[in-house]
Amino acid sequence: MQINVNSSQGIYPIIYKRGSLQNVDKYVDLNRKVMIITDEGVPKQYIDILKTQCKAPHLIVVKQGESSKSFETYKHCIEIMLEESFYRSDLVIALGGGVVGDLAGFVAASYMRGVDFVNIPTTTLAQIDSSIGGKVAINVNDYKNSVGAFWQPKTVIIDLNVLDTLSERHYNEGLAEAIKHGLIKDKELFELFEKGNVKQNIDEIIYRSLLIKKSIVEEDEKETGIRKILNFGHTIGHAYESYYGLKDYYHGECVGMGMIKILEDEKIRERLKKILLNLNLPIENDADPIKVYEYALKDKKASQHSITVVQVNTIGNAILKEISLEDLKGLC
Repeated sequence: MQINVNSSQGIYPIIYKRGSLQNVDKYVDLNRKVMIITDEGVPKQYIDILKTQCKAPHLIVVKQGESSKSFETYKHCIEIMLEESFYRSDLVIALGGGVVGDLAGFVAASYMRGVDFVNIPTTTLAQIDSSIGGKVAINVNDYKNSVGAFWQPKTVIIDLNVLDTLSERHYNEGLAEAIKHGLIKDKELFELFEKGNVKQNIDEIIYRSLLIKKSIVEEDEKETGIRKILNFGHTIGHAYESYYGLKDYYHGECVGMGMIKILEDEKIRERLKKILLNLNLPIENDADPIKVYEYALKDKKASQHSITVVQVNTIGNAILKEISLEDLKGLC
């Protein structure tokens, strides 16, 4: 199956097909220098499958986790591409989760003012959300995505078979983004999680999530309006990630806790808690509320006196709401 995404940088396809990692060369021109950026958590067999399809493959393996979205790792990637004489006609491929996609995408966006970028997400989180839409970035200290760009991929290849090697924790934390999609845009998707049997329904869950993300980013590519609803749970969620040094909790876990904190409707909050607990995802933590608030002030939607948050009062319908910073402090 192919889903086309319209962007200011052109139309790009999402190849949504089990086994598609075996046939990347069918969808992407690999007859050039290809820099594959991956991390230590990606199984070697996936890397080898991709490398054998490339005419001139080069490989960078970074540490697993948010620490790799750093200036140091970014600089290392750029230096290797310069040493290997990569040109603007060459290609960067991300093979991994959200961290790898963000890092490789930013490398592609900035190297020689932009080279082709292909994303092959290997985690639920990346397949559901971060691999499409063009947001690429690195972190500064413990502040998430402080330096970045909008750089659309030429192709996204989603092979659900690669999810089979994920740990239960990694698999489930990425599902928080699909739960979010259901809350903001698709009541039936949210209810799928309430029925259980998530793995049996994973094809539909990811497909519905992709359609939601596609429709939103096509309408608002640069996040000036409706795209902000995709940040539901992220204002406080990102603050939790920063508080815990980008290591104790995964992104999806923090988003789940962030959604619980921000929700005003008690019935929806309780339904969400049940879903998260069924997936062994945390619903609370011991973070210092004052420090969480201080991190939340760095959110890109904050201004001097207020911040735009996303609220869900009816499942499947999100609204943007301007609140005071004092109200934000109360939520943290």
